[in-house]
Amino acid sequence: MSGITRSEAELALVERARRVLPAGGFGNVSFDIVIREGRGGRVWDVSGNEYVDFLLGSGPMFVGHAHPEVVAAVREQLPKGFTFFANNEPGIVLAERIVEAVPCAEQLRYVSTGTEADLYAMRAARAFRGREKIVKFEGGYHGMSDYSLMSLAPRRPANFPRPVPDSAGIPRSVEDEVLIAPFNDVAAVERLIESRHDEIAGVIVEPFQRLLPPAPGFLQALREITARFGIPLIFDEVVTGFRFAWGGAQEYYGVTPDLCTLGKIVGGGFPLAAIAGRAEIMAHFDRSRVGEDRFLFQVGTLSGNPVAAVAGLATLDILRRPGAYERVFATGRALMEGFAQVLREAGVPGRVVGEPPLFDVFFAEGEMRDYRATLRADAAKQRHVNAALRARGVLKGDSKFYVSLAHDERDVAQTLDAFRHAIATLPGERASAAPE
Repeated sequence: MSGITRSEAELALVERARRVLPAGGFGNVSFDIVIREGRGGRVWDVSGNEYVDFLLGSGPMFVGHAHPEVVAAVREQLPKGFTFFANNEPGIVLAERIVEAVPCAEQLRYVSTGTEADLYAMRAARAFRGREKIVKFEGGYHGMSDYSLMSLAPRRPANFPRPVPDSAGIPRSVEDEVLIAPFNDVAAVERLIESRHDEIAGVIVEPFQRLLPPAPGFLQALREITARFGIPLIFDEVVTGFRFAWGGAQEYYGVTPDLCTLGKIVGGGFPLAAIAGRAEIMAHFDRSRVGEDRFLFQVGTLSGNPVAAVAGLATLDILRRPGAYERVFATGRALMEGFAQVLREAGVPGRVVGEPPLFDVFFAEGEMRDYRATLRADAAKQRHVNAALRARGVLKGDSKFYVSLAHDERDVAQTLDAFRHAIATLPGERASAAPE
């Protein structure tokens, strides 16, 4: 049975949030939980309920919440100052560490959010190529800019390559600057680039799109096609950077782009992101190298601030240790295999999709290769399972299990038990007798 209860204090905070925040929240998760603290792989709400945390702040807490080494690094920095709007040693050292680790990175420029990183990466490609159109993939997430919010999650997808805006307030003219291709379809993207290459500034892609792994050969083909026409290839590694491997998805999948964007893990839970890539493209951030007309203006009040930089450095130090990635992958693999077994035993159609550090269950049959395939999934079942997991002390977002270095065998056991119960209580399924 569920042990989750809501205190008067938490319910009062929920009501206060509804009065001052649109939709009662920060625009992130949609459920009414107010988090009090996090330690390791778990969080506690204001009512004192404890959860195995697979939300992980939407991914940055890859070594766990409040890791003692990260806390110590931040505590040492705080008396020295929070931010300077100027170079500082921790930011320089972190940049060196990232350049050393990430295959495409010769230089980088800091920003504070993944949205900014993706926006500036696209702008850098335009400056370098002297063209305006960006190719992105349907279902791909690249932050909250106007260009990125084209065909992220269209309810009624359009014919390729026409984009569909995902938000109110986007100028109609933006639709003319974005071309949409289907993920994992080499032939389609090759036709698009061959026919429009003179207009294209760059191609941006999540090498692992939301939860969808690249089909064998897809990223390699994308690299070859863009290189053939001299078009910068941008990997959005805000999520996958330092998560799939020390060198990110480009190391994991063996394909090196021209530019990449990084976020989440590199800031250790603090606001920090980066655009990194080939020096000749990054030169557009340097007026003295490219001249006034080709200079890409970029500043940010908190960019490269030392608190985020020391948190990022401490996080990367932890991940660099032998066995760190092996442990994360073993934990994720145990969960994925356990979920698949529960679905088989219950006779519930579903597929566990993703990679061990990041995955979820789609309640549908057939292969999940692109965004349109995911629309076949039963969203009502997903909502039921997510709510049932929360009721038994397992926290995740609307989609995605983020796995951390801090998760352990106890977390896996509790999560599999909660998932088994959630599947057993699905309305209309034959496995309807829920275990106590």
